Amino acid sequence: MDAIKYIFTFDAAHPLLFTRFYFWVFLAIVYMVFSFIVSAKEQTKKRLHLRNVWLMLVSWFFYYKTSGLFLSLLVGLTLSNWIFGKVIHATKRRWMAGIWLTIAIITDLSALFYYKYAYFGVDVFNSLFGTGYSIVDQIILPVGISFYTFQVISYVVDVFRRQVEPVRNILDFGFYVSFFPQLVAGPIVRASEFVPQLYKPYHLSKRLFGIAVFWILNGLLKKIILSDYLAVNFIDRVFNNPTLFTGPENLFALFAYSLQVYADFSGYTDIAIGVAMLFGFYLPKNFDSPYKSRNPQEFWRRWHQSLSRWLKSYVYIPLGGNRTLFGKKTNKLLAANVNSFTTMLIGGLWHGASWNFVIWGALNGIGMIVNKVWREWNGHGKFFSMTALTAAQLVIRQFYPLPVWHLFTVWAMLVWVVSVVRYLKWLWTDRDFAPWLQTVWAIVQTFTFVTFTRLFFRASSNLDPATANRVAWETATNMVNQIGGAWDNTIILPFVTEYWKVVALFVAGMIIHWLPARFKQRYRILFASLPVWAICIAIIAGVALAYVFITADMQPFIYFQF
Repeated sequence: MDAIKYIFTFDAAHPLLFTRFYFWVFLAIVYMVFSFIVSAKEQTKKRLHLRNVWLMLVSWFFYYKTSGLFLSLLVGLTLSNWIFGKVIHATKRRWMAGIWLTIAIITDLSALFYYKYAYFGVDVFNSLFGTGYSIVDQIILPVGISFYTFQVISYVVDVFRRQVEPVRNILDFGFYVSFFPQLVAGPIVRASEFVPQLYKPYHLSKRLFGIAVFWILNGLLKKIILSDYLAVNFIDRVFNNPTLFTGPENLFALFAYSLQVYADFSGYTDIAIGVAMLFGFYLPKNFDSPYKSRNPQEFWRRWHQSLSRWLKSYVYIPLGGNRTLFGKKTNKLLAANVNSFTTMLIGGLWHGASWNFVIWGALNGIGMIVNKVWREWNGHGKFFSMTALTAAQLVIRQFYPLPVWHLFTVWAMLVWVVSVVRYLKWLWTDRDFAPWLQTVWAIVQTFTFVTFTRLFFRASSNLDPATANRVAWETATNMVNQIGGAWDNTIILPFVTEYWKVVALFVAGMIIHWLPARFKQRYRILFASLPVWAICIAIIAGVALAYVFITADMQPFIYFQF
């Protein structure tokens, strides 16, 4: 009786995570029933409908085991947006359909704003008007609300744009919204990409089975070996108490966090893609080795690709893209910069209700603008602007010897030295000197920039919304002070000696990440081409390896909080 109660009740302390054993028991049971449904020689419309209904019901159960009674919110948004889609499509007058679309978007965003931004909104209101309002009841954030809210918004907007036909059956639409592999942390799937798959017969070749297993194993190993091990054994300790660690240790924790958040989030989507493939559905690619990026724009084309595409389609382009600014024709570069910056601010807020997330989004927006402007300048402009910036940093540091200015000065001087070399090369020859070295330098700069913006991202994560702003700002300030303060070089060797496993794991993770894409594709295909018995041995070996690194307490996926 207790076992049955455990299975069918929600336990907030033990949600149904991909990294827990009972998720794989759940998956095995779901897949057995699924296999029986699709095993018929002829997959009729009735069979396909039964398949979709079964997967929708187990997806709802999965979300209940992950987020409890917030399942009712998911069901409510599913029903309302299915109706809105029908009404918008049936409305002949464009302006009236636009009104219905506005009502649908306001309905969707109202739920998101209440659960995610209530504390932040009250803080901003109090700051602006000097009031002292507070929220008495604790507001719990439903898991994955940002993902499925954006998904239903994309559906009603695409219906309004006549880019997709409304889904006829509410059960099929419910399946599209709630498909459990990607429900709580993406990728964000557009209706035009997923709905046509609802009506296609099930097919899974031996090679596709091998690819699916590869993605699942790859995701699990990323999550458990890279993300969780780095977090538990070093990163969390530093971020929880930055002042107890030296400048080099804080700096290493910051770079290690960049690897952790990538391994965590891409690990989840790898598992989601693999599990979905086992059921015959294909989710969009969400990551493309983002730390190979040579500039911030390229980074956001490689990182969280489904969100980047969503922001481009439903925020950047409606704002005018690079065509207009506030409804008037203007310089394309100016328009693109303003709209890019606004889009990144919204992207920052999507990640969390904290000023630190706003700062993180703003910094990414500024980085994109600076890079666009920089590429427009010739050699003279680049050299003299970098020289002026470095000189300004030296003057500021002279009068305000704060750690943050020391940090900026070191960075500016390093970039200035490289700019001198590039300027001299530009003056003397038109030949492209050592292009591979220029690529490496661009990748290092971009990775460093992205990593330092993550200081504000990580400082705001895993916090009580009621105190997030204050605690996050204190953490970010303490880490900047430690990194930008005086370094005792004699402690670097003891640090590497004490945490050699963490350092070695970080180096190995980055090397694997920077491997050529073709090489990675080859070993994926090689794995998928193995006989079934060899794939089974690989599964056992992968699970055994993960068990060696597994932590005492399973770490939740970072993007569950978004």
